[in-house]
Amino acid sequence: MNESDANQRESGQEFQPKFDAAGLLTGVVQDAESGEVLMVAFMNAEAVAATLNTGFAHFWSRSRGKQWMKGETSGNRLRVVEIRVDCDQDALVMRARPEGPACHTGARSCFYRVLNTAEGESQLEPLG
Repeated sequence: MNESDANQRESGQEFQPKFDAAGLLTGVVQDAESGEVLMVAFMNAEAVAATLNTGFAHFWSRSRGKQWMKGETSGNRLRVVEIRVDCDQDALVMRARPEGPACHTGARSCFYRVLNTAEGESQLEPLG
């Protein structure tokens, strides 16, 4: 990519998602009301397009090797109300209204534990 292309991606108005060598970018989902981070997953071009077309968050599952819509089996969908794009367009923050828990464990957010490193040991503890 030449300097002109990089400048356009970083300061222009055209949406030019920058996918990695595997064809993926990072998608972060925040609660639209509280700003709480609900989940992080990967998106390919098809997942980005499906999200834009349907208004619901779609992702690429690396473990299953397929595209999926959050909540397609559980009903716990993420209704996207805004998408923010980082400076070099290789990550998206989707502000969404969750229709149920965001985590497959049933937790509101996938980030329901904190890493405690007290006394030189690393231990996960549930958020209070």
